[in-house]
Amino acid sequence: MNEKNGTILVVDDEPGIRQLLRILLRNKGFEVIEAANGRDAVAAAERYPELDLILMDIMMPELSGLDACRRIRVYSKAPVLFLTARNTERDKEMAYENGGDDYLPKPFSQAELMMKVNSLIRRYRVYGGVETGDAPWGNAADALVVDVRARRVKKHDQEIKLTDKEMELFLFLMKHRGEIMDVKTLYEAVWQSKYMPSSDNNIMVYIQRLRKKLEDDPANPVLIRTIYGRGYQID
Repeated sequence: MNEKNGTILVVDDEPGIRQLLRILLRNKGFEVIEAANGRDAVAAAERYPELDLILMDIMMPELSGLDACRRIRVYSKAPVLFLTARNTERDKEMAYENGGDDYLPKPFSQAELMMKVNSLIRRYRVYGGVETGDAPWGNAADALVVDVRARRVKKHDQEIKLTDKEMELFLFLMKHRGEIMDVKTLYEAVWQSKYMPSSDNNIMVYIQRLRKKLEDDPANPVLIRTIYGRGYQID
């Protein structure tokens, strides 16, 4: 493994795309492992537990990228960036719901790809425990505990299932506990995309989802507070 940058699994059934990604990533100092379909990707992710990132196509033979990602999540927390020609809102939702961390439609620029690659690896090393020395469990609220390394949340000793994107948003707010985070900052940090006015609704939907899962009374939240006109805050 390249100690400076890391190891990336590239999964695509088109050899030409794998070759382009291999050349680009190796030129940036990454070690590259390849898989031609979802089934091989699952095997590779199990074989190489040191993976820092997985670049995954969605439409593939034998096993789709979505199915592969869901199986990989059983034993790996490595972030998954979906690279796909499918670009509807429902496609994006399915990518996140099946364990994906980010989504980049084809065709894409090298600069945009590398921005997301570097950002996901940095977030994984910070939030995934590679660079943290925190105790595994820490209080998030009176009845809520968070395991940052394992990316798990418990409430009243019951594990709460969060999607990867919900977890990223929650961990970002936790990292900035006590600060008021505006919507633009939240969106660009968690979604790794340029903020647009329509992004407000996306943030609002995910905040509502977190409240439904984490708050005793979602209609009267005490954990994730809305600071009207300014953003959101975890005390």
